[in-house]
Amino acid sequence: MKLSRRDFITTAAAATATAGLSSPLFAAGDTDLTALYDRALVIDTLSFGRKWDEEEYKAVDQSGYTGIITSLNRRSLKVALDELLEWHRRVEEEPNRFLLALKADDFLTAKKTGRMAVMLNFQNSTMLEGDTDNIDVLYEMGMRCFQLTYNSRNLVGDGSTERTNAGLSDFGLEVVERMNKLGIIVDVSHSGKQTTMDAIHFSDKPIAFTHTMCESLRPGHPRAKEDAALKALADKGGVAGIAALGYFLGKKPGVETTIETYVDHIDHAVKVMGIDHVGLATDFPVRGIASWATRENWYEPRLESFKPVYDVQWPSWIPELDGPDRFRNLLPVLDRHGYTTGDMEKLLGLNWMRLFRETLG
Repeated sequence: MKLSRRDFITTAAAATATAGLSSPLFAAGDTDLTALYDRALVIDTLSFGRKWDEEEYKAVDQSGYTGIITSLNRRSLKVALDELLEWHRRVEEEPNRFLLALKADDFLTAKKTGRMAVMLNFQNSTMLEGDTDNIDVLYEMGMRCFQLTYNSRNLVGDGSTERTNAGLSDFGLEVVERMNKLGIIVDVSHSGKQTTMDAIHFSDKPIAFTHTMCESLRPGHPRAKEDAALKALADKGGVAGIAALGYFLGKKPGVETTIETYVDHIDHAVKVMGIDHVGLATDFPVRGIASWATRENWYEPRLESFKPVYDVQWPSWIPELDGPDRFRNLLPVLDRHGYTTGDMEKLLGLNWMRLFRETLG
C-alpha cells in the first residue's frame, strides 16, 4: 500500500526516534535552529570525498549529514564495477562511518546509528556500453542512481551542452524502463532540455534533478533548469536539488553571489514546484573546495573540459556554503525568508526520503 506524504512523515518520525523529525515553530534567530538541524535528516544529493581521509571524515562529522548521493567514475563498465567494489570495501573497513544506501530506510538507519548513508551513483550512462543488461549487473553491485547523460551526447540522449537538442533515443527509453523496473533513480541534472522533458514524461516513477539551479535566475547557463522543466518534474512527483556551487548560482561567487543568492534559487524553485519537491545539494566534496583547490588544479582544467557557456569562475565557491557546516549556516537564512520548521525539514531531507521510497522502495 502506498503511503500518503503525511503518513510517511509520521512513520519516519517514529522510526528515527531520537532523530526527532518534528519540532515546534520557532521565531527568527531562535537557538532551536541548531537543535532542529541535529534532529533532522540531512541529505546532500551530489557530494563526494576529494580523498576519503581523516580530513574528509572530520568534515563528515561536522556536516551532520545523514547521507549523500555520491559520484563515481563511469568511463567504462569495468571501471564502474571497480568503483562499486571499492565502496563495498570502504564500508567493510569503516562500518561505523558508512552505510550503503540500497533502499530508503537505510537513511533512517544511518541517522539512528550515527553513520552516513552513501547512495552509489554515476553522472552518465556511458558505463552501460550500449547494453541495458549491464544496468542489472550494476544494480546488483549497489548502484541506485545514475544520470542519463552528462554534458555531451551519448547513446541515451543529448547532454546539456550539446549543440543539438534531441530527446531520448530508443535505447534511452529502454534504459528508463529498466531503471523503473529495478528501482533506480533516473537523474537528468546534466541532460539537455528535450532529454530532460522526455525522461519526466516517459518514466513511470518520479525522477530527480539531483543538483541543478533555476534558469530564471541564471539565464543561459546550460546546467540550469527552466521553469517548465521544474514544474513538469514536480507534477510527476520528482524532486530538484539546488546545487551550492557558487558559479552555478550567479556571477562573482562570494561577492555578488552569496548564501542569499542560494536561498533565492530555493525560493524560486519552491514557488514553481511547491515545497514538497525541492531539496539541497552541493556538487563538491564534503570538506568543500577552498581548503585544497587552486587555479591550477581546479579552475584551469575546467576551462579546458567545459565549453565557455559554462561560465566557470574563480574563486568558485560561496564561503558560507563551502565549509562542512554549510547547511547549518543555511537555516537562519531560510528562517528569515519565512520557512517553517516543517518546510526546513522537507528541504533538508524529507522530500528526498519521499522520492527514495517511491523509486527505491
